[in-house]
Amino acid sequence: MKHWMLAGLLAALTLSGCSSDNTRPPKNVIFFLGDGMGMTTMTAARIYAVGEDGELTMDTLPETAFIKTFSNDAQVTDSAPSMAAYMTGVKMNNEVVSMSPETVATAPGKDATTGVSNSVNNCAKNNGAPVQTLLELAIANGMGTGVVSTARLTHATPAVTYSHICNRNAEYDIARQAVPGGEGYNSALGNGVDVLMGGISQYWVPFNANGSAAEKKGRPDGRNLVNEFKAKGYTFVSDKASFDAAPVSAGAKIIGLFDQAFDQGHMSYDLDRNPAKEPSLAEMTTKSMDLLSKNAKGYFLMVEGGRIDHALHDTNAKRALHDTVAFDNAIKAAIAKVKETDPNMTNTLIVVTADHDHTLLMQGYSKITGKTTTASPGILGLLRSYVDGALSTDAVGSPFTILGFGNGPNRVSDRTTVAALTDATVSANDYLQESAIKTGLGSETHGGADVFLGAIGMSAEQFKGVLDNTAVFGLVRQALGL
Repeated sequence: MKHWMLAGLLAALTLSGCSSDNTRPPKNVIFFLGDGMGMTTMTAARIYAVGEDGELTMDTLPETAFIKTFSNDAQVTDSAPSMAAYMTGVKMNNEVVSMSPETVATAPGKDATTGVSNSVNNCAKNNGAPVQTLLELAIANGMGTGVVSTARLTHATPAVTYSHICNRNAEYDIARQAVPGGEGYNSALGNGVDVLMGGISQYWVPFNANGSAAEKKGRPDGRNLVNEFKAKGYTFVSDKASFDAAPVSAGAKIIGLFDQAFDQGHMSYDLDRNPAKEPSLAEMTTKSMDLLSKNAKGYFLMVEGGRIDHALHDTNAKRALHDTVAFDNAIKAAIAKVKETDPNMTNTLIVVTADHDHTLLMQGYSKITGKTTTASPGILGLLRSYVDGALSTDAVGSPFTILGFGNGPNRVSDRTTVAALTDATVSANDYLQESAIKTGLGSETHGGADVFLGAIGMSAEQFKGVLDNTAVFGLVRQALGL
């Protein structure tokens, strides 16, 4: 065959989508998960940041859907099975991490010596089986992988991507599943996840009877998982300086465990974050992209805004909305970075969604507030009538806030016995919004409403209508060709 004829045939094959793996551009997926980011939280965060008629980056995504979030055994899900549905396509019971539907969420045992939950896999024989995750599929196909969260890395949402366990609370076991070659390692991770970033906690360090309160809850098996990661060639970062210095060259791996809130294991709320000590979620996202983009076969990256959920459980609307905006900034930064090399996002899919709702609500007939500023509390403030701007009052004549919760710790049964609310009081950083039903501190529950999904880029048009959360797995897998 003449050489020009052969060249023409190869060109035609390429145009028809039949190019060889050596010439096909790498495909990438960035999966953004706003933990607990229900529709009310999104709406309130938009008003908080840019006003009623403004737009967050999430609002501009061209393809949208609504997602059903119920779990295998509960109308209102927790984070483990809801995220697992996205990552595996399988419905599972509440508290179960990436296991088959019949798996029972048996509680972790206690170590006889230390009294802390042990690190032995608590899945009893015949109590379910692991199910493959998108991250594991990506590794099996030679792709780069990353998991980034503002929560601790052993928390339910990040754990679902790389581990398998009967109960999300068995975090000592979850942590050891991430360490390449160590006892209890999840062999489906091959040589390991390329980028792991989140908060440090007792689950990574040895039990130390003479140490801090957190260290006294440390690993009962005595392992230092941070040192084990370093021994496997990972660059360990724990603050902004080491984060900035970490290499992103081909073959590099990063384990980032930021210790600003060691006792909880989570990174700081963005409202409280010291940018000189902790990177933002946007910075962690783009750093991960820089490293993972060196893989010629593409990458899968999961990014969680984990602390949205924690602030909502506390009924602290201000921190929840601020963290939602920080999450949105990470989405904006990711899209901008993708477009530097892939202007039309032909080879990269970005999906943005939430795992479940909360009981946050917007109430009354408030006038337009505009965004929150130092001079105006905006949506965080007291409700004023759209008719004349006067303070709206309840049945006993007391003012109340625009935002509230269905349940939570701050329930006032008789307003005549407490001081009247002011804008200064209710817009303070630590203010906890009032609720209709009394619960303990930090015990506001999830909600069961459908959540938003937005998508942009490669195969984004497949995300439309009302979808079960399990259907998202198949659409992402199809986009990657796995």
